[in-house]
Amino acid sequence: MFVSLFCTLKRVSSEVKKWRPAGADRGFTFLRYNLTIAYHRTNLLARYGRWSANADGGALESLGYREGFRVDIDVPEGTWAEAPAFHDILIFNTGHWWWAPSKFDPVKSPMLFFEKGEPIIPPIPPHVGLDMVLKHMVLFVEKRLQPGAIKFFRTQSPRHFEGGDWDQGGSCQRLQPLLPEQVEEIFSLKNNGTNVEARLVNEHLYKALKGSGFHILDITRMSEFRADAHPSTSGGKKHDDCMHWCLPGITDTWNDLLIEHLNNIKFRD
Repeated sequence: MFVSLFCTLKRVSSEVKKWRPAGADRGFTFLRYNLTIAYHRTNLLARYGRWSANADGGALESLGYREGFRVDIDVPEGTWAEAPAFHDILIFNTGHWWWAPSKFDPVKSPMLFFEKGEPIIPPIPPHVGLDMVLKHMVLFVEKRLQPGAIKFFRTQSPRHFEGGDWDQGGSCQRLQPLLPEQVEEIFSLKNNGTNVEARLVNEHLYKALKGSGFHILDITRMSEFRADAHPSTSGGKKHDDCMHWCLPGITDTWNDLLIEHLNNIKFRD
């Protein structure tokens, strides 16, 4: 979405300066319009890192944990913590890593959640941790947002692996968008398939954002049909890339939707 937005703006003005404000991973300022866009990379929104057992023992050690990933549910990751005080428009997203056993093996390297610097005992599963992180991060953003700033939460970008996950030989070789019945077959929660995390995460997002000041940028449903829009074998990876998107493509439409939302917000105000 960020790359698509940059390419669109670059067509309007080529006077661009690279800049990474407020801890951003990438950023650009369009000098003619004094417009800065930035991408702040974060996997879980909350701060996380490797955890190893202490030789002196502790609450987690007493339960048999030896290593894993510490996730501080009430501490934002440093890559974006300063962003709410800098940007006028923010678009948040999280999800894929919360259902990623290849990243956080539930046995070998589980997610271990901490609050106020202490481990949460008894340990909680990732879906409960996600709810708690979203609750804390929504409050964090709303307290630090600039006056008049607009905040969005983007729903999940669906994957289209068929025949297994990315590391199990899954592929995406379709040349046409899916039919409605094919979408339900692949993404239905009842089927509990490879790509089910998009709708699962969205359930948590909607619950966490209810009553907040966030606008929801819902890109999931329209994107579920586009099994034909991934790099697949052209992604330069050893496996089919059925998660990222080709450009030009569906992410351009996401930005069209964003602009429409912004126009509607401006009109209401």
